[in-house]
Amino acid sequence: MIGRIAGRLDYRGTDHVLIDVGGVGYVVHVSERTLAALPGPGEAVALYTDLLVREDLLQLFGFTTPLEKEWHRMLMSVQGIGAKASMAILGTLGPDGVSRAISLGDWNAIKAAPGVGPKIAQRVVNELKDKAHTVMAMGGAVPSGTSELAEVIEPAGTKAPRPAPKRASGAAAAQAEALSALTNLGYAPGEAAGAVAEAAQDETETAGLIRAALKLLAPKG
Repeated sequence: MIGRIAGRLDYRGTDHVLIDVGGVGYVVHVSERTLAALPGPGEAVALYTDLLVREDLLQLFGFTTPLEKEWHRMLMSVQGIGAKASMAILGTLGPDGVSRAISLGDWNAIKAAPGVGPKIAQRVVNELKDKAHTVMAMGGAVPSGTSELAEVIEPAGTKAPRPAPKRASGAAAAQAEALSALTNLGYAPGEAAGAVAEAAQDETETAGLIRAALKLLAPKG
């Protein structure tokens, strides 16, 4: 499996780029948001990738962070969500926006993505709301038990092992994971900690803590 590609950006299309890695060009499909974040032709670029394998087709999809890649894989697990719909959702909301929408049950935000109807948007929220915390708590690292960046293709041909993050247990661990998820979403550590502490009066599981804390942090009025 190709987990990451680093090389020189050779060409930019409307929904894909061509990356030259040691004289070999890789076509990598990306969302509009990712495409806008990439440098111009001739510049160095690196993308985390997911390989889609079909009988008559091999396609690479590229992401700027492991978090975005894991959301792509999570979205693809929902019936009715293919690679195109997943990339549309990520292109519209970004990984942080997807995290917020699913945690808050905001299927209208998911529906804002091109080609995603209300029934599919509701299915995404219903199927992923109890799994979202496992992605949100990643903190930019791929957690143990999910896909590994198994193969890295770089001009130098080197590979660096990725240590598996340690897992804690109990209520304290759930609160720590919730706090990490909220700070990854851009909330200040102080306000995030306060919201988690208040949510912990009624919730003990990470997913419940995140949902309750997000509701407390949501703008009032």
